[in-house]
Amino acid sequence: MSAPRVSFEFFPPRSLEASFRLWETVRVLAPLKPTFVSVTYGAGGTTRKLTHEAVTTIGKNYGLNVAAHLTCVDASRAETLEIAQSYAEAGVTELVALRGDPPKGADRFEPHPDGFRDSCELISALKDTGKFTLRVGAYPDPHPEAKGDPMADVRWLAQKFRAGADSAITQFFFEPETFFRFRDRCRAEGIEGPILPGILPIENWQGVRKFAQRCGTPVPAWLDEAFTKAGEEGREEELSKELCIKLCEELMAEGVEDLHFYTLNKPTLSRDICAALGVHPQASLEDVA
Repeated sequence: MSAPRVSFEFFPPRSLEASFRLWETVRVLAPLKPTFVSVTYGAGGTTRKLTHEAVTTIGKNYGLNVAAHLTCVDASRAETLEIAQSYAEAGVTELVALRGDPPKGADRFEPHPDGFRDSCELISALKDTGKFTLRVGAYPDPHPEAKGDPMADVRWLAQKFRAGADSAITQFFFEPETFFRFRDRCRAEGIEGPILPGILPIENWQGVRKFAQRCGTPVPAWLDEAFTKAGEEGREEELSKELCIKLCEELMAEGVEDLHFYTLNKPTLSRDICAALGVHPQASLEDVA
């Protein structure tokens, strides 16, 4: 089984300490020659400027193919397309087009009066510019707004591809069967575009567990029990690495060739998992800087 192609997601820094953490993460993972890296938006578009600065700096200083997240939240159509244009002028050729989470304190997404109503409108407008490769989000477990309908997210993803998406990146999941079921439903719906599984190496189980609950991602009982026992034995990191490697290997055994890692700006675990999968540094930092 050959090594997979990998990509990584980073967060824009909100503080000096976070800035150091981001650049250390990029420094450690850049030599793995990812196919692309993405930089997120904060909820409600709160890190819009920071995201732009991080995207342009990573692309300029590390020679990486950077995909900037762009959402519909709290901006007019003109403002959103102006941001996209600024990315194009900076040499950015990929965007991750998302509806975006509601601003902090809001119960649900409400479009800006002059903004895009949903991700499909955003994707279509960005496609019309002819300037970007567009990646979109996908949900192997039902999105909280899908009301438990496993096909709702599949049908919506199909609309995203029809609107102009080039590929999709899934929300994280804990068991390979979750991804396989979703992939099968997508193919049955006529979706032929690439679907990259999103992989979340577990740095802190309680934090990931809370995040999963907010995202509507089911937590298997066996996983909860395994981390409880590992915590008692002081081997959480070892368990996390073992489980993530096993998840990736099972995905690869069923034809998955691309893996997208949510790094949380903590590079060591992602780097070690990649090494176990056969992905090793291809050049020194000086060669990629």
